Amino acid sequence: MGYKLSRLNTSSRTANTTVVAGKKTARSRLNRRKYAELLSSTLPRIIENKTELRHVSESIQPLLDKGTRRTPEEEALCRLLLRLIDDYQQSHPVIPKLKPKEALEALLEARNLRQADLLPIFGSRSRVSEAVNGKREISKAQARKLAEFFSVSPDFFI
Repeated sequence: MGYKLSRLNTSSRTANTTVVAGKKTARSRLNRRKYAELLSSTLPRIIENKTELRHVSESIQPLLDKGTRRTPEEEALCRLLLRLIDDYQQSHPVIPKLKPKEALEALLEARNLRQADLLPIFGSRSRVSEAVNGKREISKAQARKLAEFFSVSPDFFI
């Protein structure tokens, strides 16, 4: 009876390589002791507020300044801290809460559009003008159409 060895059970000189753009490149092994020292000095954890974000940002700056001279352990810590920062920023967007009129104006300006481009949504020039100038509230139906038109949430216009 013959057994077929899986790649996981075999040892090879290429077991510690990664394929990058079709080429095999050697991965650097982490020195667990050095990495543990870096972790214990930094004590990374999930970022809960702006103070912690500032602390992590200050901790990562020296690693970023090193650029390609980072050790494998520093690179691993740097990637971890960047992930924590990214996770915080994803869950705490910096988009200010705008009034519907301001949101509509900002989207028109950002997309280099004119009020006339909104005629299919509002039906008449006067309604477009009143909505953009804040003289008329945007209805829920118009908010849904605007959201679809601009690919944003209808909450921007309500």
